[in-house]
Amino acid sequence: MTDVLLTVGTRKGLFIGRRRGGTWEFDGPQFNAQAIYSIAIDTRRETPRLLVGGDSSHWGPSVFHSDDLGATWVEPKQPAVKFPQFTDASLERVWQLHPAGPEAPDVVYAGTEPAALFRSEDGGESFELVRPLWEHPTRSKWVPGGGGEGLHTILTDPRDARAVTVAVSTAGVFRTKDGGASWTPANRGVSAVFLPDPDPEFGQCVHKVTRDAADPDRLYLQNHWGVFRSDDSGDSWTDIGAGLPSDFGFAAAAHPHRGETAYIFPINADADRVPADRRCRVFRTSDAGRTWEPLSEGLPQGAHYGTVLRDALCTDDADPAGVYFGNRNGEVFASADDGDTWQELLSHLPDVLCVRAAVVG
Repeated sequence: MTDVLLTVGTRKGLFIGRRRGGTWEFDGPQFNAQAIYSIAIDTRRETPRLLVGGDSSHWGPSVFHSDDLGATWVEPKQPAVKFPQFTDASLERVWQLHPAGPEAPDVVYAGTEPAALFRSEDGGESFELVRPLWEHPTRSKWVPGGGGEGLHTILTDPRDARAVTVAVSTAGVFRTKDGGASWTPANRGVSAVFLPDPDPEFGQCVHKVTRDAADPDRLYLQNHWGVFRSDDSGDSWTDIGAGLPSDFGFAAAAHPHRGETAYIFPINADADRVPADRRCRVFRTSDAGRTWEPLSEGLPQGAHYGTVLRDALCTDDADPAGVYFGNRNGEVFASADDGDTWQELLSHLPDVLCVRAAVVG
């Protein structure tokens, strides 16, 4: 089997697993007692660079990087992500770390709370605020979601490094086509059931967005109530939640190679944040959301209460694809066959906040 690196960020540290052949080995925790909200595995280098957004209750948030698959870590002498003085803001945490495509080999983006986008041109060692989004005319009307006002999703277009899509709770989806010089809301068709106007230009509580492997213009969106698809890079969205036990949830991930294929983990309700019907199931679509199928072979079969957060579901780039998720019970599950069957890799961890995986070696 393909050699895979799996990183698991928890409320109290980072765990790193390696699959060689069919056997998994894990170590950790690294960054003991720090909450790890974001991880990136930058595979554009000969040896992948790991980037971690940690949050120490004593020292505050920081971004670390490793060029030896987690054996050692570097923290810059100056804060990697820092709000300029004119913003009158301070960093609460780094929600997202996203390496851009191969055409921009040293560019890494960071999404933060307060909701802002930062850009690095040195592989994630230092970042600068993307001011046009911070100064967007709608910003004064952005309202924090239940987890805070975080920019938690960053997608770069594989065809054009200047085209970037981000999502903010609770401001919705915004896009740039000019490298961040200007930004446009991209929420038409996405509902905001908690607002007097359920179809506003912005203000949706988008939980996660992911991009189709075969069609870069196709996006899948998990909303605070609602699962949606766009076939025009976010110009418009269509509801694809029919057939799901609940269209509330946090996570969404696309298959790395197969078009029209994506995964979500439905949650019962915003007021009952446990797996839909209290059953541990990932749902997969293989036809761009026209139909959904539950995937549960090898997962717990009894009543289950492990909520999967927005960055705690991911795929690797193997073929067949590995699919992974962790939950707030401290369990981590993996599939090596596109989600058809599962095994439990870890249990009794602290709350799992994020998972990232990649083929290495």
